[in-house]
Amino acid sequence: MNMRNQWPVLPIVAGLASGLLAGCGSQVTGSGGDGSAVVIGMSDDVLATDPASGYDPGSWLLFNNVFQSLLSFPKGGTEPEPDAAEDCGFSDTRTKVYECTLKDGLKFSNGDALTSEDVKFSFDRMLDIDDAAGPAIMFPMLDKVETPDEKTVVFKLKVPDATFPSKIASGAGSIVDHRQYDADGLREDGEAVGSGPYRLDSFGEDEATFSTNEHYKGTAEVKNTGVTLKFFHGDQSGLKTALLDDRVDIAYRGLTAADIADTDTNDDSSGVEVVEGSSAEVQHLVFNMDDPVAGKLGVRRAIAHLIDREALITDVYQGTADPLYSIIPAGIAGHNTAFFDRYGASPSRTAAAAALEDEGITDKVDLTLWSTPSRYGPATDQELKAIAAQLNASGLFEADVRSVAYQQYEKDIAAGKYGVYVKGWVPDYPDPDNFTAPFFGEGNVLGNNYTDTAITGTLIPRTAAQSDRGATADDYGRLQDIVAEQVPVLPIWQAKQYAVVQENVYGLENCLDASTVFRFWELEKG
Repeated sequence: MNMRNQWPVLPIVAGLASGLLAGCGSQVTGSGGDGSAVVIGMSDDVLATDPASGYDPGSWLLFNNVFQSLLSFPKGGTEPEPDAAEDCGFSDTRTKVYECTLKDGLKFSNGDALTSEDVKFSFDRMLDIDDAAGPAIMFPMLDKVETPDEKTVVFKLKVPDATFPSKIASGAGSIVDHRQYDADGLREDGEAVGSGPYRLDSFGEDEATFSTNEHYKGTAEVKNTGVTLKFFHGDQSGLKTALLDDRVDIAYRGLTAADIADTDTNDDSSGVEVVEGSSAEVQHLVFNMDDPVAGKLGVRRAIAHLIDREALITDVYQGTADPLYSIIPAGIAGHNTAFFDRYGASPSRTAAAAALEDEGITDKVDLTLWSTPSRYGPATDQELKAIAAQLNASGLFEADVRSVAYQQYEKDIAAGKYGVYVKGWVPDYPDPDNFTAPFFGEGNVLGNNYTDTAITGTLIPRTAAQSDRGATADDYGRLQDIVAEQVPVLPIWQAKQYAVVQENVYGLENCLDASTVFRFWELEKG
């Protein structure tokens, strides 16, 4: 994938982002809330206002509030429910035909009627443009979109995909006004026309302003009169200062672990509060299977035996993450603890030495861990140095760390220059498919030359076709076990998510969700 699914900036464990609860209210026709406007500061940028292009956390934050999708994720839930649609469902038993009926009276923020023509246009446009920084890569299964009438949309899929509802419930499913967007080109004027709870009033280098959409008809109950989003462009100390000086109501995405710990300790005197939730964001070490060192199974297993995740969480992240022992994180259906079961939680030099001996390795292993300084959080370099120190302390490795700017980092990974490197992941939708198919399916996004025929030929297709997601647990368990046996990646941590808020602002706990949807409408100033 590209920006978002291909490892966007991980919030705090390195910054701030999404947490445990979701937030949709009861249906309103959308005249706006009675509360004051809310000012949110974040260190991320919004890279696009056009849903056919943006695939980063900042852009999806905008999309999820300005545009509607046919479905959305409800408060506290991971199963998508109708939003712009009155109802949706598979009309065949093979999960290859998905049909939605639109609600009556839908309008865009400019007053234009929203019909099935706009839905078809939005998906056709996204796929035709196929922007390198856009979400089209999420829909290789989509064959065509049909519109039998103004209220009916029929998606014909090339292959069965029971996760299709979750995909169209994400920012990738944003519906645009066909009268306001070119079919074959991106909109570059910084404006947006959607049918979501908010309208985009202005978009500049340092801030964006949003007001409530009087034409909105959906599931959100808007609790404020608007939102101002201030961009701090990676300036974490500036974001913290703005919060403490009462120039922003909420600091979202961008405070360091140290800032969070300091704020949490002193929140009684500072007038701000830390809101914590859990998240499905993860970080892995990735191994290039064609590398002469990392390509050896014994080396990868030895590293798995020596990693001390608890020490990393304590020393580097000050408790702002949880150890991760499988590729599917806790809180997502199908999660198991395959790496804990196989390698344990405590480092074992004896087991690591045995793994190397099984590979015929008796000398110290020379190894470089590759990092990038900020893409996956400001503590990434520090974390990789701590991992290198753990490996070296065993006497079995001679490891060092090299850090490269992100653009060069991605080019070098694509060229196969790195043996071991770090990647972070923010899910597009809260389903185990989003933590497995992109990593281990055909054309995986990791660039590590890993393939397993049982995974690609059987487990991924079978789980994708299973409409009863609970029935996929055994297959996902087997997939996680295979990965733990072969170690193409090594899960390190799962984010806890944090935002810091002024004491007179409420509802933030309903904006922090494993689906990574930050819902402006849940925020209210007292």
